[in-house]
Amino acid sequence: MFDIQTQLFEGQDIRFGPIDHEKDPEIESRWTHDSEFMRLMETSPARPMSAAMLRKQYEKLEKQVEEDKNLYHFMIRARADDRLIGKASVQRIEWANGNGCLQIGIGAAEDRGKGYGTQALRMLLRFAFAELNLFRVSAYVPEYNLAAIALMQKFGFVQEVCRRKALERDGRRWDLYLFGLLNDDWRDQAKG
Repeated sequence: MFDIQTQLFEGQDIRFGPIDHEKDPEIESRWTHDSEFMRLMETSPARPMSAAMLRKQYEKLEKQVEEDKNLYHFMIRARADDRLIGKASVQRIEWANGNGCLQIGIGAAEDRGKGYGTQALRMLLRFAFAELNLFRVSAYVPEYNLAAIALMQKFGFVQEVCRRKALERDGRRWDLYLFGLLNDDWRDQAKG
C-alpha cells in the first residue's frame, strides 16, 4: 500500500510547504477579500485582512504549532511554479483518543476545480493516518459547499452529524455537516 519511498508532502501537481513570510501574506490577503472563499473556508464572519495582519496571524499560528503540539499546518503550492494556491491543516488533535480535524482551502477561484483539493486531501489523509497514526479524522462542511461534500464522499467520509440551521449567510440558515473517516476505512480504500 505505502512504502518508505512514498512522498509525504508532494502530489502530482502540488506540494505541502511551510509559510513564506515574505510572499504568502500578500497572496492570502487577496483571498480574504473574496467572500466566496472565506465562506467556503470559515464559519466565522468573513473579513478582509491586510498582509500585515496576516503576518501577525502567521506568527501566532507558528507559535501555537510549537506550543500546543496538536496542530499541523501546511501551505499548498503548485509544483510547477511554487506559487501559493491554498492551505491545509490537521488541527484540534486529541492524542489520547487519536482524533483530529482536517481543513483544506484552495484560495483563488481560478485554481478551484482543477483537482488540487483532491490531491491535498489525499496527502493530508496519508499524513494524518500513516504518519501521525490517528484513529479518525473529521471535517466540518457547510451545506452550501457542494464541492467539499462531494470530495468527502469520494474519499469515503461518512456524514455523522447535521447541525441543523447552524450557519446564517445572507438572511438564510444553512446546515453544518460533520464528516468522519476512520483509519481502517481509509486503509481499506487505499488498498483498492
